[in-house]
Amino acid sequence: MRSATTDPRPAEAGAPLPEVRPPIGSLEPVLRPRSIAVIGASRDLSTVGGSLFHNLLSHNFNGPVYPVNPKSPVVQSVAAYPTIADVPGDVDLAMVVVPAARVLEVVEACGKKGVKAVVVISAGFRETGERGARLEQQLVEVVRHYGMRLVGPNCLGVLNTEEGVRLDATFAPIYPPHGKVAFSSQSGALGVAILEYASQLNIGVSHFVSVGNKADVSGNDLLEFWERDPGTGIILLYLESFGNPRRFIPIARRIARHKPIVAVKSGRTRAGQRAASSHTGSIAGADAAVDALCRQSGVIRTDTIEELFDVALVLAHQPVPSGNRVGIVTNAGGPGIMASDACETHGLVVPVLSDATQEFLRSFLPPEASTRNPVDMIASATPDSFEKATAAVLDDPGVDALLALYVPPIRTGAAEVASAIVRGVEEAGRRADADGRPRKPVLSCFLGTHGVPEALAVFQAGRIPSYVFPESAAIALSRAVRYGRWRQTEPGAPVSLAVNRVRAANALSHALARGGAGWLRHDEVAEVLDAYGIRQAPVRLARDEADAVREAAAIGFPVVLKLHSDTIIHKSDVGGVALDLRNGAEVSAAWRRMCERLAALGRESEMLGGLVQPLVREGVEIILGMSRDPKFGPLIMFGLGGIHVEMLKDVSFRIAPMTDRDARELVREVRAFPLLEGYRGSAPGDLAALEETILRLAQLAEDHPDLAEMDLNPVRVLKPGRGAVALDARIRVGTPAG
Repeated sequence: MRSATTDPRPAEAGAPLPEVRPPIGSLEPVLRPRSIAVIGASRDLSTVGGSLFHNLLSHNFNGPVYPVNPKSPVVQSVAAYPTIADVPGDVDLAMVVVPAARVLEVVEACGKKGVKAVVVISAGFRETGERGARLEQQLVEVVRHYGMRLVGPNCLGVLNTEEGVRLDATFAPIYPPHGKVAFSSQSGALGVAILEYASQLNIGVSHFVSVGNKADVSGNDLLEFWERDPGTGIILLYLESFGNPRRFIPIARRIARHKPIVAVKSGRTRAGQRAASSHTGSIAGADAAVDALCRQSGVIRTDTIEELFDVALVLAHQPVPSGNRVGIVTNAGGPGIMASDACETHGLVVPVLSDATQEFLRSFLPPEASTRNPVDMIASATPDSFEKATAAVLDDPGVDALLALYVPPIRTGAAEVASAIVRGVEEAGRRADADGRPRKPVLSCFLGTHGVPEALAVFQAGRIPSYVFPESAAIALSRAVRYGRWRQTEPGAPVSLAVNRVRAANALSHALARGGAGWLRHDEVAEVLDAYGIRQAPVRLARDEADAVREAAAIGFPVVLKLHSDTIIHKSDVGGVALDLRNGAEVSAAWRRMCERLAALGRESEMLGGLVQPLVREGVEIILGMSRDPKFGPLIMFGLGGIHVEMLKDVSFRIAPMTDRDARELVREVRAFPLLEGYRGSAPGDLAALEETILRLAQLAEDHPDLAEMDLNPVRVLKPGRGAVALDARIRVGTPAG
């Protein structure tokens, strides 16, 4: 037994407490505590309290560790204390591992003791239902009363690998190597697998925090802590939900300028469809909002945890790519072709190498080799060939990144080739430094080897990640390239346009007064849009067939006749739109057909009249819309396709408020964007006017929380200088659908 059992002073788990760095926010006691108490520490290493206390001792936390256990005077050879009040010294951090029913009294005692932060490992709170949620709220009230910070409840714990701290306050069996990757996980169980996977890939971790239910300390808090932490260079997030997504965007956008943030968000699919009537509402959803949030903030979103780590391997060890042109060096044609296909599929370019580079490659490669790109040195390639080819391709001015592929033949070993690649990278790097050029990222694919493998020890020093297959490397590189492009682009500026908020608010209040929720009348829609400077095609209301003919003649032919109804949202579905009517007779015929179709459907009573508009032929047809998400706020949609938008789903989203950059990127993300640039000789659209219309729509949604959904469909984007005009619009007020 340790001598500490007969000494009333706490046991020292490691060296004497060193001088710590100045505090970085209120999370300092969580991640750099000077002292720790484990309430619920156990002698049984198979329990959570036992394994967590054992980890703190085993990994040499540089401070006193106080076990608290009322039933045992000694825990794992360390003198224990019956309560936190009996601990003789100050306590920065308390780890709480007791049944949920006892957590409140324990945390209350911590507050009276002067503990600065608590990590509640215990489950049995909000995740269990309404009763647990009430208990969690009480827990939050206690910690806030005493000015403590709370991680959890229902979590795995926290970890800090800094040499001056060496904090392993988790019950995970893995302690990862030290590095510059910080990780936040919302899942405790998954956190164990995450730490193990990081260790297998030899990804060095600075901090790991399992946030659990995020009752107090959130992902946003951690981002701000890691932003100022010099030991953290890249941030990884596993998310199941967003606590405050609108706060997340400006924080992440600021941090991502100098530290990459990579996130995987679970729950992409929905069990049921959103109860929304508009095109925008039926397409929008939680995952579209998450995607928009990541795009606006520069966060690299991945589909899986494996991809999360694949991207981390690049950004933790290699420079951020400055472009999307990839050079490929290989000793096998098949993998080279696979890599080329994967690169092109994911938005990368495999350019033909310069004449000078190809001439140099031919000087030492056999005649059968291919020097264009991919560089196929064939199976007889030697380590010397890999070294020279690696350096040469990295030197090529038309290449932004290198992918080195190796398939082990009988004669040459992987270690020798890895050493050669590293030497080639170092040689090219020295030349880049001498010329003032940025270094280029290098990825490898030693088929069957993943990470920065110990078997290829030389890659440890060279920090060159290796992937099992070329496709994984290409996907990881493509995400890093998109991030690099985002970081190179000037940040957007907030836009505030001249609008008439009061006029719009009055129109909305009239609609709300009729019943609290519902679709605005066509005149109210026109009033709201006009107040925000959103241009609309002129429209006249016709009460009957004769009225429609008179209004059409007054407008001037050709015209469009549309059904006017407060209940039928999608007019085309019931034959409620007639285009290109050239005279009064055609207007009369269209009116009668509309009435007959509604009668056949048993919906003739829903027709309140008709709307007559001039026919606008020119321009590119688009849709703009807004759907208010209960958590994310106004979600702005842009797409091409008019009535076919729900089928084609060629749309993109952003969360309001929007910057001018958000509007530019929103428009350019859809596949059909070339139509707005003037595809195959067609007239281009007025992009400046379109972007301004989007910003006005976003400002409208942001200014008026009662707006639930909006559709401007279709909108015609006219020739440059002629603007954009909405031909039809729907606005709904009330509670957001969700």
